[in-house]
Amino acid sequence: MLKRVFRKFSLLKSISESLPIGLKDNAQSAILCTAVVLCSYARSKELCADERLEGIACRSVHLNYPGEDATAFYNEITVRESAPGTYFSVIGWDKGYFGIQQLASNQKLVIFSVWDSGENDPNATQKELRTKLLFKDPNLRVKRFGGEGSGGQSFYDLDWQVGQTYRFMLCCNILGNRTAYSGLMVDPETNRWKHLVTFSTITGGRPMSRFYSFVEDFKRDRESAKRARIAEFGNAFRLPTNSDDWVFQKHAKFTADANPVLNIDAQLVGNRFQLATGGETTNNHAALQSTLTNDAAADRMALKGAEQAIESAITASQQP
Repeated sequence: MLKRVFRKFSLLKSISESLPIGLKDNAQSAILCTAVVLCSYARSKELCADERLEGIACRSVHLNYPGEDATAFYNEITVRESAPGTYFSVIGWDKGYFGIQQLASNQKLVIFSVWDSGENDPNATQKELRTKLLFKDPNLRVKRFGGEGSGGQSFYDLDWQVGQTYRFMLCCNILGNRTAYSGLMVDPETNRWKHLVTFSTITGGRPMSRFYSFVEDFKRDRESAKRARIAEFGNAFRLPTNSDDWVFQKHAKFTADANPVLNIDAQLVGNRFQLATGGETTNNHAALQSTLTNDAAADRMALKGAEQAIESAITASQQP
């Protein structure tokens, strides 16, 4: 909703620029005041939506990774407890997210999504402005999505297991006014990088920013709130724009949505950032909005073959 408010504000502001000086100042003041009111209303509606989930769903918890814009991001996940209707996002960024899910049916898979608009109707965006599929693994399923913005989405069946570590990487390359995003993972059977999918979307030619991970309960049937979800994320690296040196992700900020329940937690477990929500979870460690710091030595051997995998993904998805 906030995105729609900002688009309308920008349109009205551009129209006001053509007015005579006297009218222009009055019009822009009125537009600004209206925008402030509408943004406050939109934000309150978003918060209310989360607040209504009290007792219905586990609170969504996040790790926000501060740092520079990047052309690649690597992260690992080990799930400790799960339940039907759970999304463990391993790598989120300003245009999408990438991780593993346990569906309500208990089916397990990898999901990779890229946004192209703030519209909830997936058919509202003109075709030339939509995400484009540039590459897919033969075993991948692809569709458009809506309901939380719109864009391209893909699914790869993976019977991931609690207690096993999985390795993911996101990379991008600029194609004119679009950015192409490629999702890769280390195949647990071959221990080799697998290029799953590449989507491009209009960005004005920007790299990636605002990286994060989260744990979400999307079953939301009251019973799901009684089940804990716990996962550890770590040994993350980013490849900053215009750099050849991978930077270890030492810091992560603990945040959550506006669901007011308090059975959430975050902490360092060994050299990993752990997120927990739901069930009998108690907040015995990090306070919300606090920053966790990982001073453990980085395992750079995890990046072996990463650059070659990135080059291969870019080569396979060069079309605009």
